[in-house]
Amino acid sequence: MSPTEQVEIETKYDVDEHAMLPALHELPGVDRVEQPVELGLEAVYFDTAGLDLAANKVTLRRRTGGEDDGWHLKLPAARGRLEIQHPLGRSVRNVPIQVVRAVRVHVRDKELVPVVTLATRRIVHRLLSADGEVLAEVSDDHVTATVDGSEPESWREWEIELVNGTTELLEAAEPVLRAAGATPAAGPSKLARALGDRVPVRDAWELPSKPTTADLFRAYAAAQVEAIRRRDPEVRRDLPDAVHKMRVATRRLRSALATYRPVVDREAADRIRGELKWLAGELGGARDAEVLREHFLVAVSEQPQELVMGRIAGYIDDHLRATYKKARVEALAALESERYFRLLDLLDELIASPPVTDTSSKAKKQVPELLKHDLKRMQKSVRRMQKAETLAEQDHELHETRKAAKRLRYAAESAEPVLGESATDLVARAQQVQEVLGDHQDSVVARDLLRRLAVQHHLDGGNAFTFGRLHAAEENRGERSRVAFLELWPTIKLS
Repeated sequence: MSPTEQVEIETKYDVDEHAMLPALHELPGVDRVEQPVELGLEAVYFDTAGLDLAANKVTLRRRTGGEDDGWHLKLPAARGRLEIQHPLGRSVRNVPIQVVRAVRVHVRDKELVPVVTLATRRIVHRLLSADGEVLAEVSDDHVTATVDGSEPESWREWEIELVNGTTELLEAAEPVLRAAGATPAAGPSKLARALGDRVPVRDAWELPSKPTTADLFRAYAAAQVEAIRRRDPEVRRDLPDAVHKMRVATRRLRSALATYRPVVDREAADRIRGELKWLAGELGGARDAEVLREHFLVAVSEQPQELVMGRIAGYIDDHLRATYKKARVEALAALESERYFRLLDLLDELIASPPVTDTSSKAKKQVPELLKHDLKRMQKSVRRMQKAETLAEQDHELHETRKAAKRLRYAAESAEPVLGESATDLVARAQQVQEVLGDHQDSVVARDLLRRLAVQHHLDGGNAFTFGRLHAAEENRGERSRVAFLELWPTIKLS
């Protein structure tokens, strides 16, 4: 069986042993309440010895005794929590490798071991609509938790979890349950309550109202590290655009480490930048194939039907599908490598103890100078492009200009807390240039691919005529992008 996913939206309440569950059939949308079902559940929670999963609000358990026996992984989500269930399988003592991979970004190469056992006597009340649809489940749980062989702790709680109902149902249920003696749960989960103060707490840090340059770097870097952590499980699950978003986070962080060199230790920054470049490269093959596939599906369809000689769309798509599949295997291997785990360790250190060398320079005064430096870098690339003697040299310098535009854009993003609207305007203008030159670079890559495929198609006995038409179209796309860039370029200036 394949794993299943669902977003879990629920509220929990603490209640004493004498509380009586109130009538729930009068809640909005509820027509009736099914006869209660009693279950005996056992859940063994796994974590590292240092409780890395709990520290990141991730839970992993092996549950038996209910209707959803199996390995349950819960991850923070924008709305509620994402629950991923894997079949129980034969593994009892060890977490199955497919489950381990989903939490690698947190546990890396550390061992996952049992940390808490919960025995729960659960009475489930299903709230039904008039047409019999299950809107929510209300569980009355009597819980006994055992941690590290210590004395068991017991408590009772009520839990209402949406199935097909809306959040309005949760909101309406709260005053009814509280009137019956319930109080908001002391912790977000049974596991959190069982572990108590054993869970490591990260030091909270907020950007000061008058930040230093080092403060701006720390805030921007922390956001990118968090994005990398969040995207890792999505890449492994092959979610749409996940590779792209993870790759962008690595580039933003790498760019920040360069822009903020005046206040960041050079040796530490260069080491991290080198590893981020490696990771972006490992992710790049899959992303590039993805972009080309989407482009050529449209590009071939736009050719006059009578000029498409043979199965060209399928031929290109077959090649790019195979390329994507191979590149994805390689990307996933990189995410399972010791090198990646050590990079994650470096990123943890970067945020916990930023390697800053200057903690006094005020951002409002220094950051405009950093932006000027990145703009000058971009100007040099443009001058080299204008002096290029060959088309290949020009294409190369336009690609360098695009990278410089991205760096300027990311620097302006990081400066928004102190420079406000002027930084936001620069972000928008630099992004326009980045997108135009991105289209140009895509045309360069597409031309190279088309030439190689045309040669192979000819050697296979096929008609390469349509490849030539597509190549010409890509040359035209590249030229249009170049002209569009030259029109945009004068708008890139600091306020």
